[in-house]
Amino acid sequence: MYLNRRLFMASCGFSALAACTPTPPVSRTAAVFPANYAPVPDAGFAAWVSSFRGRAIGQGIAPAVFDAAFADAGFIPEVVNRDRNQIESRRTFEDYLSIAASDDRIAKGRQAILQFKDTLNAVGLRYGVDPLIVAAIWGVESRYGERRGQVPVISATATLAYDGRRGRFYEGQLIAALRILQAGDTTPDQLRGSWAGAMGHTQFIPTSYLALAVDFDGDGRRDIWADDPMDALASTGAYLARNGWQNGLPWGAEAGVGVSEGRRVQPQEGGPVFNVTRNFDVLKTYNNSDFYAIGVGHLADRLGGAGPLRGSFPPDANGLTKADRMALQRGLAARGYDIGTVDGVIGSQTEDAIRAFEASQGLPVRGVADRQVLARLR
Repeated sequence: MYLNRRLFMASCGFSALAACTPTPPVSRTAAVFPANYAPVPDAGFAAWVSSFRGRAIGQGIAPAVFDAAFADAGFIPEVVNRDRNQIESRRTFEDYLSIAASDDRIAKGRQAILQFKDTLNAVGLRYGVDPLIVAAIWGVESRYGERRGQVPVISATATLAYDGRRGRFYEGQLIAALRILQAGDTTPDQLRGSWAGAMGHTQFIPTSYLALAVDFDGDGRRDIWADDPMDALASTGAYLARNGWQNGLPWGAEAGVGVSEGRRVQPQEGGPVFNVTRNFDVLKTYNNSDFYAIGVGHLADRLGGAGPLRGSFPPDANGLTKADRMALQRGLAARGYDIGTVDGVIGSQTEDAIRAFEASQGLPVRGVADRQVLARLR
């Protein structure tokens, strides 16, 4: 039976690549919040916390644990904003894959695998899972630990429980987070994650942590937040095993490349087709998205030495191929505009650069990557 993370992650098909706040050095002061996630006074929230305290104690949370957890907690408007404005991403599967299995992510992943090969191999042996899949989940969820998230989990889950859109679910996550503190696995100032409460190197939600996180290094704590990813990687291996991962069975492959069984999936019209197996469904319990499951599977393949996809993608709505979009980005960068990474993904940085370029040329300012802009840059 699948243990379901999908109720939490179903709306996050693209956010696994970018939802977490980049990880600065962690302060030991619980009152430190990352930029844009500062709490604000809210009388309704304070009243809700007072009421919730009795419910939490009734479910076995010690009063001292509760009070310590909420000593510096607060209502975070940006968390509500992020939750209410989750919409289906405008990114195509080609864009998603360009980020999930970028050259940079592949290179960082191969370095991480070399650094932690003993841990990954031990996790694979203990739980009967593919170490490359574990590494790929790590890469997609937090860029191999670089972006674990810095939003205090108590404040984030309490804010969402109080807001009420998914109040029952998040109250359950908040109780689970308090149980984590009560067990001594971490402290309130270290209990940090994404705006939605996903935590650590591989972004466990609190209830999944309680059910499946493991103390792999034997220090008495299931520490998925530490710089050493051992417990986090092992917890991911345990998660996959519990949800039915079949050792030796590939997740799938591009149609015509190695895997003939299973069903066919085409995430983007006109793009490559994939044959997928039961292990693909196991990956979807981590995040209920075809984009995510294929992204993890393809990244794992690339980490293991496989080449890029053989199939091609159609031009985008503005008639540009990925090669065209990369040429446009290179043209802007050559003129001194900051477009971020040349990856063919047209994000806000590239759009801002296009607007600045159009203004400098006396053109209508639209910020649209199209053939007109590309021709001007060539």
